[in-house]
Amino acid sequence: MDKKKKYQAEMAFLTLVAIFIASLVASNLIFQKFFTWTPFGIYTFELSVGILPYPITFIVTDIISEIYGKRRANQVVAMGFVASLFTLAIIIVANYAPATSWSPIDNSTFTKVFGFTFIAVGASMAAYLSAQFIDVQLFHFWKKLTNGKHLWLRNNGSTFASQFIDTLMILLILCYFEVIEWKYFYGLLINGFLFKLLVALLDTPFVYFFVWLFRKNFHLKNANDHLDF
Repeated sequence: MDKKKKYQAEMAFLTLVAIFIASLVASNLIFQKFFTWTPFGIYTFELSVGILPYPITFIVTDIISEIYGKRRANQVVAMGFVASLFTLAIIIVANYAPATSWSPIDNSTFTKVFGFTFIAVGASMAAYLSAQFIDVQLFHFWKKLTNGKHLWLRNNGSTFASQFIDTLMILLILCYFEVIEWKYFYGLLINGFLFKLLVALLDTPFVYFFVWLFRKNFHLKNANDHLDF
């Protein structure tokens, strides 16, 4: 690979990592707001807004797994964990810093909005590490089993299993610490998992497109070729 292509590969990787970390951190910060969504009038979802950016993390790890390989995907998962810890540390310091008398946001309002973030980030990190590493492992399991064929199978097969584990673990922890009442547990579990399944199915064409774009630009002739730099 010449220097120009190597630079492009590095920048593309860093862009994917930036999208991954931004989606992960945002989902932890905004999770306390809930909304309803009724696509085509068929089924009404009741969901945390934190679920909106989170599926993007699985799309990104699938693209990185396919183009850059398993080692790079695991590195991104580890970097996401570090970013979550660092975000948590910043929020803790900000929460304990006393607000001035003229501050637009007072101490109680800030704590109300971000107070549960400690638990949310803890729950997210426990679920995140399990789900993302499972996603990467299953992705490459299906890839090896199909000899690099059927991208849709490894994209969806890995995501379905990992998203269920992620949703289950987060809700168990949040309900245990009484951030969310237990009576909402099963409804949120079903809603969250179904929503993530729907997103996984809808994102398949985008995964195909970006994988095709990467392979064409970097001259990767078959599914087992990876970019390395």
